Amino acid sequence: MTTESFLAGLFSLEGRVALVTGGSSGIGRGIAGALAQAGAKVVIVARRKAELAETVAEFAVDGCEMSWVSVDLGTRTGVRAAAEEAVRIYGEPDILVNCAGINLRPPFAELGEDVWDQTMAVNLDAPFLLGQRFGPGMAARGFGRIIHITSQQAHRAFVNSGAYGVSKGALESLARSQAETWSPHGVTCNTLVPGFVLTPLNRRLQDDPERVRALAARTMVGRNGIPDDFAGAAVFLASGASAYVTGQAIHVDGGFSVH
Repeated sequence: MTTESFLAGLFSLEGRVALVTGGSSGIGRGIAGALAQAGAKVVIVARRKAELAETVAEFAVDGCEMSWVSVDLGTRTGVRAAAEEAVRIYGEPDILVNCAGINLRPPFAELGEDVWDQTMAVNLDAPFLLGQRFGPGMAARGFGRIIHITSQQAHRAFVNSGAYGVSKGALESLARSQAETWSPHGVTCNTLVPGFVLTPLNRRLQDDPERVRALAARTMVGRNGIPDDFAGAAVFLASGASAYVTGQAIHVDGGFSVH
């Protein structure tokens, strides 16, 4: 057996179909590209058509098979529509990555029901609904991978965690419940926990250079994250190599969480 064939046996996603929400920017875009380059057919789901089309075109240059669905994941109707439209493109997904999120963080004492509801709709309800739609089918076929992207705020409160932190903590609990239900049938359910990553989602924090430097100093590697840092972990969790890893929260944070 060659090194290439051994690695392909562990990590290749040839023949797999993946759905990645939030796949047109930031961490989601990095993960979508990594899955496609590992051989999966990938459908990315987000709102902005221009960014979606640009992402697909970029990875098409590398021979990746990728398509997109434009929808608002802030409504249950939108989530259900996205699921069915995605299925019409490549068929039922083997891999579901929930990366779409909104990051509205007013001071908690000023947090209103509108911000709470918006946050939970995108960050928690959409992953739950997509899991309910696709998890049983994955279990029936004997293979599935569900990956959620959470946050340090799932574990500790800082910089006005607010409803965002609550939603991410609940998302990690959702992964454990999904794992308990479907892992006996070949479906693993895990979360990736970023540190501070330079993406459009946290552009507001990036406007403060002192805070950006302070966050980098809290890591063990001395820098903040970038979307490409998630490629290896995502391919691992999406592949056959992670068959015995489920219900876990894997920190991809440069040591931020333990420093």
